[in-house]
Amino acid sequence: MPIKKLIVTAVLASTVALGPQMATAAVANLPDFTQLVQDEGRAVVNISTKQTVRESVAEVPDGMAGDPFFEFFRRFAPRQQREFQATSLGSGFLISKEGYVLTNSHVVAKADEITVTLTDKREFKAKLIGSDARTDVALLKIDGAGDLPVIKVGDDKALKVGEWVVAIGSPFGFDNSVTAGIVSAKGRQLPDENYVPFIQTDAAVNPGNSGGPLFNMNGEVVGINSQIYSRSGGFMGISFAIPIDVAMNVADQLKTKGKVSRGRIGVTTQEVSKALASSFGLPRANGALVTNVEHGAPADKAGLKPGDILLKVDGQAIQSGGDLQRAIGAISPGKPVTLEVWRNRASRNITVVAAELKDSDPHVAEREANKPKAAEPAAQTMSQVGLVVSELSAQQLRQAGVPFGLLVQRANQAAQRAGILAGDVIVGIGSQQLASAKQLFNEINSAKKGSSVALQVLRQGATLFVALPVGEST
Repeated sequence: MPIKKLIVTAVLASTVALGPQMATAAVANLPDFTQLVQDEGRAVVNISTKQTVRESVAEVPDGMAGDPFFEFFRRFAPRQQREFQATSLGSGFLISKEGYVLTNSHVVAKADEITVTLTDKREFKAKLIGSDARTDVALLKIDGAGDLPVIKVGDDKALKVGEWVVAIGSPFGFDNSVTAGIVSAKGRQLPDENYVPFIQTDAAVNPGNSGGPLFNMNGEVVGINSQIYSRSGGFMGISFAIPIDVAMNVADQLKTKGKVSRGRIGVTTQEVSKALASSFGLPRANGALVTNVEHGAPADKAGLKPGDILLKVDGQAIQSGGDLQRAIGAISPGKPVTLEVWRNRASRNITVVAAELKDSDPHVAEREANKPKAAEPAAQTMSQVGLVVSELSAQQLRQAGVPFGLLVQRANQAAQRAGILAGDVIVGIGSQQLASAKQLFNEINSAKKGSSVALQVLRQGATLFVALPVGEST
């Protein structure tokens, strides 16, 4: 018997075995979304945009497709400018009787014309009040709308994993499509999306759902459907929504200031592994490990330094670098903030006054630097940790921008497993700056066998910490 048939037979048999009363009870326990959709779906809108796209195209003679000289003509023939209208579809929802609409920034990006269509087929030209690419939130305004349905704002912090949620939007242009699922996870951090602790759901979300609301079972909006994880371009069971408290904070700033202000203190961090936590004497692996402090930035003025581990921001626990970035970003520029810092195997409080994060800030972009070339001084072997190192020359020190450093020429398998690579430059131990090779030798010799030493390493212009085990030289 085919496998599919076996499965169907098993399901039917189990249904019969349950009996009609138990089967009815199981169905009765499933949620009913009809009232929610009827009451709240009216505030969900369809958003369509138009954009004039200009491109340069080659004047290739007709009928040359397949000709061996086609590629030559395509590359070197005279070019002319062509214009065409591009359109896109998305979703949104009304948050006030005055006609303010929330949606995703990418739904209205570069649009020349924005049209908002309500469920009763009324259409309005919308004005873009402002957008924030970092959170992917945009605020629109429609005028002369009269009586408008408005969503109820919920509390995304009260959401629980496993709770039912409903998404309403316009996937592929199909207006007011309703899908349901559960909250799969909270506080998800996505690549290059450090300012949003995403809500992950398994509610079916597809292109066109972007900007639409995610409802809880009380009919309150708890998120904005924003992204999907997909290898095919369609729904695969993983969707991400922007928490509504993040979106409303952005909307309030866009409404009052036309832009979003975020704090920054000028540090680069890395995650704290179990090995690093042990090497710094931290009871458990949490916090954000400072790898670099920008000269003249608020963190520098407050006395923060590489090797510090940031544990809390104004009492809010920090589990990762993403938590730190969101916590600092939420602070108003110019406001003092208290940081709980782990340094020298003890915690202390440091007050920092946040500066404003600007889009043009060069420190927001990824830093680039040249890796120092092979060192000329004689190599030194550290058999206890499986490293062969040499001191940087004066020229290499200038290139690396450090007062002293040891270039890793060779690393054995144990050192490589710990994360040390040939070409790395060791510039510090814990929070202490390295001043000599002897300093590193002494630190390694004094460490207990089986413990680890936190090395501050420079790699391609970026600083990171590696917990190097002592006594594993094979």
